[in-house]
Amino acid sequence: MNAVAAICSAVLLALSLPIFLVFGIGGAFSAIVVLDLPWSTLIQVAFGSVTKHVLVSVPLFILAGMLMLHGGLAARLVSFATALVGHWPGGLGVSMVLAMGFFAAFCGSILAAITAVGTIMMPKMVEHGYPKPFVIVLAASAALLESLIPPSNAAILFSALTEVPVSRTFAAGIVPGLILLVFMVGVVLWKCHGIPRTARASWAERRRTFVAAIPGLMTPVIILGGIYGGIMTPSETAAVASVWALVVGFAVHRELAVGKVIAALRHTAQITAVIFAIIAMATFLSVVLTFSQIPQAIINYFSVLNETPMLFWLALAIICLILGTFMEIIPVFYLTVPIFAAIVISLGLDMLHLYVVFVAFAGIGMITPPVCVSIYTSASVLDESADKAFREVPLFVIVGVAYGTLMVFLPAAATWLPGLLR
Repeated sequence: MNAVAAICSAVLLALSLPIFLVFGIGGAFSAIVVLDLPWSTLIQVAFGSVTKHVLVSVPLFILAGMLMLHGGLAARLVSFATALVGHWPGGLGVSMVLAMGFFAAFCGSILAAITAVGTIMMPKMVEHGYPKPFVIVLAASAALLESLIPPSNAAILFSALTEVPVSRTFAAGIVPGLILLVFMVGVVLWKCHGIPRTARASWAERRRTFVAAIPGLMTPVIILGGIYGGIMTPSETAAVASVWALVVGFAVHRELAVGKVIAALRHTAQITAVIFAIIAMATFLSVVLTFSQIPQAIINYFSVLNETPMLFWLALAIICLILGTFMEIIPVFYLTVPIFAAIVISLGLDMLHLYVVFVAFAGIGMITPPVCVSIYTSASVLDESADKAFREVPLFVIVGVAYGTLMVFLPAAATWLPGLLR
């Protein structure tokens, strides 16, 4: 019967049903027909999964990012980044990567980062001779910085699953996020060195764009300072970030209006509904798998064979790359992290190391067909077919695998900063 449920889920996935329906229908079939669990179990498990206090910060960080997008803050960050490095070889591409990193530091949404920064930078890059396929995949790949640079929704979800404090998970992503940013900049410098450069900005222009970007640059200071200063919880800092975005948009930049606030709230509700629907159904499916003894069997397999950490990391990388090709990163989180976390404990590895390596390999799925939500979002910004961009994907997959491999062999990147802040 479990095989029938798995086949049913695979068929539904092939029919392009929303992933939360695939998980819900497959999980419900196993729970009711195979395990003889009551119908109320689905409701209880699904409701309990989305009512964890730590998840309150998810919609609040998304709202802060949306308010900053509609309030003009994203545009000022892009202008500052362009003034700094726009004259470099491939300078506009480097500017977009840096702006993505800045925006990730207070947004919490990969798709919001693509929309906010990509809408401004991508048309400008195409006008200056950057190939459209490369621009699309670069924007999608650079947006993965959000998964590591705090405040990251990926870090919040990981903490909700493993009970690692959010502050430590945030800290674990900072150094790896900066390393990933360097990787992205390196790709742009190598790939775009022959594209004509833009004029060097004057020091007066740099100073002007810096002053205009100060409210945005202060946002991560407010967020991370509140958390690590022990003043606020992550949920409280998310609320403060949203209020800060309102104040800046209305009083400083004066670009926010009631209509734009309503639009930001609507976009936040849409993104949050998708995330929480996936969380609810993926959690239900993971509970069904636990009742079916599948995670226990996997853990016993590793224990009996006395697998080494390197073999575990290899298995994790392969599983994440395969699942990430067919699913978004959130359902991959909820399906596999509880199993991986138990194995990490049994092997004596660090949970924060697991977080960074997992995000590195699972994040590659965001740019690999057929799902590749990030690429479809980037392509829509340029009103271009995503199919034309797929030829640039192998380069970024190679870079992603190289980065993930580095993170496997460099656990200090994930554990050093949390150790200092303990």
